[in-house]
Amino acid sequence: MATKRSIFEDVGDTPKQVAAPGGIDRAGQGARGLIRGWLMVLFGLVVVMIVVGGLTRLTDSGLSITEWKPVTGALPPMSEAEWVSEFDKYRAIPEYQLQNKGMTMTEFKVIYWWEWGHRQLGRFIGLVWAAGFVFFAATRKIPNGWTGKLLFIGALGGLQGFIGWWMVSSGLREGMLDVASYRLATHLGLAFVIFGFIAWYIYQLGRSQADLLQARRSGDASLAGLGTILVGFAFLQIILGALVAGIDAGRAFPDWPLMAGGFLPPEPLGLSPVWRNFFEDAGLVQFMHRMAGYTLFAFTIFVWVRARRSANAHTRFAFNAVMALMLLQLIIGIVTVIYSAPWQIAIVHQLTAVILWALILRARFLAKFPIPQTIKGA
Repeated sequence: MATKRSIFEDVGDTPKQVAAPGGIDRAGQGARGLIRGWLMVLFGLVVVMIVVGGLTRLTDSGLSITEWKPVTGALPPMSEAEWVSEFDKYRAIPEYQLQNKGMTMTEFKVIYWWEWGHRQLGRFIGLVWAAGFVFFAATRKIPNGWTGKLLFIGALGGLQGFIGWWMVSSGLREGMLDVASYRLATHLGLAFVIFGFIAWYIYQLGRSQADLLQARRSGDASLAGLGTILVGFAFLQIILGALVAGIDAGRAFPDWPLMAGGFLPPEPLGLSPVWRNFFEDAGLVQFMHRMAGYTLFAFTIFVWVRARRSANAHTRFAFNAVMALMLLQLIIGIVTVIYSAPWQIAIVHQLTAVILWALILRARFLAKFPIPQTIKGA
């Protein structure tokens, strides 16, 4: 039975219940920091994967393993007889017969280990994703609304493995010395898509949900829209770069700013049917990559000038970083062409594209979700 209170009792003597600050922000947020750390590990592994994949292509190692064995293929040849068997399979494909005839076992092992390492790294990334997802799901630490996003990353990784074999199989057909350039572009393009989603999720998890909701109200919609166009434009240039790599077009015309003394390469539409030229003619493919690069650089300047009007110092700095690296990437691209795309320079060009892609996404993110600052900071 409740005790009667005196009408003269001091209200201040009654214990008060105070709401815990941040309760709404913590509800359903899960282990954002731990998941962000796990995604950062995946982020780093995907960067390494893109670089290793580029080196595998530049060393002509991608066709050294002629079968797709997702499970048993994790084990390399363990005996001399197994090595002979793998070498015999390679000697049966056009790349060996038309390009590498007379290759020794020692030389074969070099390209085999490159491709095996590339595939093994893909398996390892899949295991890191699976182990992390199962752990966070089992311990119920995934924030509300994030289960689908994390599953999406895993699904894209599985699709990438399939597309990788789809790409390799194109190079095993009669008359082929390399993989089909459009399949290589699909493979590299999906790698950048996976990398981009992981980066975006890392940016989101770096701040609380309440902070993001508040920041969105003060975001610059116009600048974020330009950032979206810049992301799409940069992705197109990445795809064109993959087409260049797929047919070694970067080594075809080692002069700049002209191509064989002219603005256009000789006979840019010499193949029939006409559409083949846009994928298989080295001159036209390199020309498209050059022109897209110039246009992308000009558009980046336009976006950078617009970003300088932003009131947020963090956003301005993010677009400054994009502008600086875009200039560096243009210079590296020109040097790559002039020196006929040696692998040492070509792989730097590709790695710079990876970093630039992350910076563009970061700048767009900050335009949409600016970091709070003081009036003095503005």
